[in-house]
Amino acid sequence: MSAPALVTRREIELSEPHPSLAIYSTLSKRKEPFRTVEPGKVGIYLCGPTVYDKAHIGHMVGPVIFDCIKRYLKYCGYQVTWVVNITDVDDKLIHKAGERGISMLQVAEENIADYMGNLAALGVDQVDHFPRATECMGDIVAIIESLIDRGYAYASEGDVYFDVTKDPQYGKLSNRTLDAIQGDGGGTAERKRSAADFALWKSAKPGEPSWDSPWGKGRPGWHIECSAMSKKLLGETFDIHGGGLDLVFPHHENEIAQSECCHGKPFAIYWAHNGLLRRDASAGKIGGRAERERSPSPPHKAGDGIASAHKAGDGIAGPDGIAGPDEQVSGKMSRSKGAGGLAALIAHQGGQRIRFFLLRTHYRSTVLFSEEAIEEAAVGLETFYRLFKRYHRITRGDFYHLSAPAHRSEDTAAAASGHAALAAAAVCKQKFLAAMDDDFNTGAAIGELFELAKIANRFCDEHNLEGGGADNATMGDLTMLMATIKELSNILGLFLKPPALPGGHVANEALLGKVMQLVIDLRAEARKAKNFATADAIRDGLASAGVKLEDRAGGTEWSGGDAATLERVVQLLINLRQTARQNKDYAASDAIRHRLGEIGVKLEDRGGETEWVR
Repeated sequence: MSAPALVTRREIELSEPHPSLAIYSTLSKRKEPFRTVEPGKVGIYLCGPTVYDKAHIGHMVGPVIFDCIKRYLKYCGYQVTWVVNITDVDDKLIHKAGERGISMLQVAEENIADYMGNLAALGVDQVDHFPRATECMGDIVAIIESLIDRGYAYASEGDVYFDVTKDPQYGKLSNRTLDAIQGDGGGTAERKRSAADFALWKSAKPGEPSWDSPWGKGRPGWHIECSAMSKKLLGETFDIHGGGLDLVFPHHENEIAQSECCHGKPFAIYWAHNGLLRRDASAGKIGGRAERERSPSPPHKAGDGIASAHKAGDGIAGPDGIAGPDEQVSGKMSRSKGAGGLAALIAHQGGQRIRFFLLRTHYRSTVLFSEEAIEEAAVGLETFYRLFKRYHRITRGDFYHLSAPAHRSEDTAAAASGHAALAAAAVCKQKFLAAMDDDFNTGAAIGELFELAKIANRFCDEHNLEGGGADNATMGDLTMLMATIKELSNILGLFLKPPALPGGHVANEALLGKVMQLVIDLRAEARKAKNFATADAIRDGLASAGVKLEDRAGGTEWSGGDAATLERVVQLLINLRQTARQNKDYAASDAIRHRLGEIGVKLEDRGGETEWVR
C-alpha cells in the first residue's frame, strides 16, 4: 500500500469559553480558557487500572482528583460524562493467572472488586462508565482495520503495528522526536519496520486468552484499548483526557497518534495529568515541604497563556514550579516498588482522611506519602468535626443534613445581610471558586474552608452561643455560615456523611466489645445497688442503639448493632456520666470517665458538652 497523505487534523469548533474557568493542558503547556466540544456538556476519560493485583494508594490519586473535577463542573452547570477504563487483558494479568493457577478472568474479577471497594471508601462515586477491554474487542478491531486501510498500520506475522513514521505529529504531547525514541525491541523487533512502532494487535501464544481477528487469534495492544473505549462512550473527540504523568509517554502519545490518524480530528481538547505519589519517610507540618515536593505559585489569571520553555518529560519543573514528568516518574510509588495494601490502609485510616490528604495539594504536584502525613491530615479534619459538633450543641441541627445550593450562582444574600461574619464568608466563597477556576486548585480551595471554619467559630464565641446567647436570628446566621461550608465541601466530596471511626472494622469491633462489657458491668452494679432508674436507662439506651441484652445463668450476653453502634453506646455512657454529675454523684461520674480511659476512650468536656476520642 502506498504511503498515506499527510495527516490532517481538522480543527473543530468549540463552545464559547467559560467566563472564569481555565485548565492547564499538557499538550499546549499552558492554562487555557475552558471550552467544550458540545455546549453545556463535558466528556472526561481517565485511564484506569490494569487489574492484575490489588490497588495501592497511587491508583486513587487520579480518581479522587477527577471526582472533584466532575463535581465542580456539575456545580458550574455542565452535564458531565466520566469514563474510567479497566484493562482486564494484559501480559501481567496472563502471568499472574499462570502463577496462581487460575483464569485471567478470575484474577481480573478479584482485583476489580478490590478497586471498586477502594473507590467507594474514598467517596469516588461520580464515575458513569467502567468499560472493560474484553468487552470492546469489536470496537478495537474496527479501529485497527481503519488504520491499516488508511496506511498508518501494517500486519506482520499475526501482529499489527502502528507506523510512527507516517504521523508527522508523533511526539507532540511529550515533545519527543523519533530520533530520541527507543522502541521496546525484544522478541518483536524483527517484525517491525521501525523500533519505535508500537503494537495494536498481538498474536496469541499457546495457552493464552485470545480473540478472533482478521490477522488471526490474538489480543489488543495496551494503547488501542483506550482509543476504542473512549470513542465508544465519548465520541471521536472529547473534552478532557486524564491520567498520571507517567502515562504521557508512551501511552497517551500513542493514543493520540492512533486516534487522530484514524479519525482525522483532535482526540482530546485538554490533557490533564496528575502528579504522582512518592513514598516519604518523614512528615512535616500540614502544607509543609515534606508533604508537597513543589507547590504551585500564586494563581495566574485564567487563560494568561503562561507557558513552559522546557520540553515535557525533560525533568524540569513546569510553569507553576511543579515537577516535570520524568522527575516525578523516577520516584513514583508502584507495585514494583512495594506499594500496596490500600484496603488495609483504608481500614486503618478511613477513606475520608486519605481523600483529604490527596486533595490538599494541587493535582499536578508530586504528593509525598507517609502514614504520618495522613495522620496530620486527620488533625486538620478534626477542626471541622469539632465545629459540626458545636453547631449541633447550639442548634440541635445536623450539619450533614443541611440544605445547600448544588449549582453556582451569584447569590450575594450573605454578603448583603449586613453581618460582618456572613460578608466575610461570602468573600471566602468567592476565593474558593476562584481557586477551583484556576486549574482545579483544591489545595487553595481547602485553605478557604479552614478560613470559613475560623469565621464560624469566632461567630459562636463573639455571640456566646454556648453560654445562652443564642436567639433564633443568631442561630439562623450560624446556619447560613454552616450551609456555605456544606455547599463548598460538597464540591470536594468532603463531609458528605459522618466520618467512619479510624482503626478499621476489626479494631472498632474490639473496642465495641470492651465498651459493651463496661455497660453490662455498670448495669449489673446498678441492679445490685437497687438503682433501677440507671439500669433501665442503660437497657433503653441500648435498645435505641439496636443492641439486645439477654440475661443468662452464666452472665449477660448482647447481640445486634451496626456500624454506628460504637458511637451510640459511648454516647450512652456520656449521658449516664452527665446524669450522675447533675445528681452530684461525682464518684460515679469519675468512675465512668476512669473506666472508659482504661479501655482507650478519652472524654473531653467542651462548652457544656462532652466529646470522646480514642
